[in-house]
Amino acid sequence: MTKLTRRQGLILAGAAGLSLSAPSLVRAQDGAVHEIEMLNRDTETGDAMVFGPDLVRAEVGDTIRFLATDRGHNTVSNRDMIPDGGTEWRGRINEELEVTIDVAGAYGYFCQPHISMGMVGLILVGDVSGNYDAVKEARQRGRAAQRYEDIFARADELLAAEA
Repeated sequence: MTKLTRRQGLILAGAAGLSLSAPSLVRAQDGAVHEIEMLNRDTETGDAMVFGPDLVRAEVGDTIRFLATDRGHNTVSNRDMIPDGGTEWRGRINEELEVTIDVAGAYGYFCQPHISMGMVGLILVGDVSGNYDAVKEARQRGRAAQRYEDIFARADELLAAEA
């Protein structure tokens, strides 16, 4: 068993505290790893059936790690909301899933059992100009449409700030 020094213990405790306060972003050798939790409830907003965060800004080569934080969820890419040549994915219920993004663009996704409750999200990868408008126009229903309105409003602000 490896023994930690007091300093190492404090560093680990600080890192653990940071990881509990917000989804983490880890810089990997080939790109960043963005973690998205699948949640029954957002503790900050009180919203039920959410991805946390539901909007991620990434770069080509980054990995998206979907964490099965709460049981009963999965993640599925929306075929109408990915760029040409982009990777599609479909996780199983309660499965943690990693997807490495190799094509720039906007990617919409959802939780299959909870899409009607608005459990949706958006990943913006690199230059999204190739499909962002089309993704915004993709047909949504019910609570998913309402959640996407909020997500796209925040995405528009983010992209405008980058311009």
